[in-house]
Amino acid sequence: MVGRKRRGEGKNGLAQHYTKEPRKTLREPAAFAGETSCQCRAPHEKLTVSQARRGTPVDRPVRVYADGIFDLFHSGHARALMQAKNLFPNGYLIVGVCSDELTHKYKGFTVMTEDERYEALRHCRYVDEVVRDAPWTLTPEFLEKHKIDFVAHDDIPYSSAGSEDVYKHIKEAGMFVPTQRTEGISTSDIITRIVRDYDVYARRNLQRGYTAKELNEKKYRLQNQVDKMKEKVKNVEEKSKHFVYKVEEKSHDLIQKWEEKSREFIGNFLELFGPDGAWKQMFQERSGRMLQALSPRQSPTGSPTRELSPSRSPSPTYRWPFNKTSPPSSPKAASASISSMSEGDEDEK
Repeated sequence: MVGRKRRGEGKNGLAQHYTKEPRKTLREPAAFAGETSCQCRAPHEKLTVSQARRGTPVDRPVRVYADGIFDLFHSGHARALMQAKNLFPNGYLIVGVCSDELTHKYKGFTVMTEDERYEALRHCRYVDEVVRDAPWTLTPEFLEKHKIDFVAHDDIPYSSAGSEDVYKHIKEAGMFVPTQRTEGISTSDIITRIVRDYDVYARRNLQRGYTAKELNEKKYRLQNQVDKMKEKVKNVEEKSKHFVYKVEEKSHDLIQKWEEKSREFIGNFLELFGPDGAWKQMFQERSGRMLQALSPRQSPTGSPTRELSPSRSPSPTYRWPFNKTSPPSSPKAASASISSMSEGDEDEK
């Protein structure tokens, strides 16, 4: 049609040259970090997640870093890297692979060597760059060296190397972007299957021409892996036992303190309310005072007697026989007075 331009033509009908770089082919593996460097000419300013998801900046890619062991590389690893690659419209994925030395020190023995694991990552379609001998904990110097904008990993806290979460400082800096784990697949599951069905695989390999010596070498290698896993489980059990022992020790201390306090309470109770306790003595003292207060008092000698009115007759009084004095105050005094009276009678006779 007249007046309609073809796609790619300018105002004069000439073909336009787009500045967009050609799409990278998948005919070559990803490069190692030592063989390349960040080609971005623009200043490497810090980005936020919202800015990166909007596709900014337009003059450089968003550099995303993901690290791991990647032993027996499987679909779970590939899916995690696919998520990291597609977090942002113009993402550039850098994958760090830890060496055998660090892995054996902090996690355990691996089936594949570090070189085999490096090569496995280089041939993953989502990976743009591979960092060999990656650090176990990311440092500011490492992040600055590789111009890393964000770190991608699943959001479960990864406790290792004496830290409750090795990505804690990355999360606090706002550089962490979570990915989702793939359920039902892991390196440990694969190793468990191999060990469980070892006899089946051994017979199959014998039929394929493997010698018994080669199978024994593989068996010993797998056995070493199993021993490493058993050792790891044993360490976890020992830590659990140590924790239980601490709890029991604290419980024993609490029970002992409770017993001491209870004995002290019982002793104080008996001291106060027991047969010879302070409460009984106090009760006896108060009873004595009450009896003394209720008992009649003797009138003092030589005190004037109160005259009785003519209308009132004097009350009868009891006189102690044979004696004009007051009655004895005790049984001993009474017996003494009786004996004295008897002696007086004898004298009169």
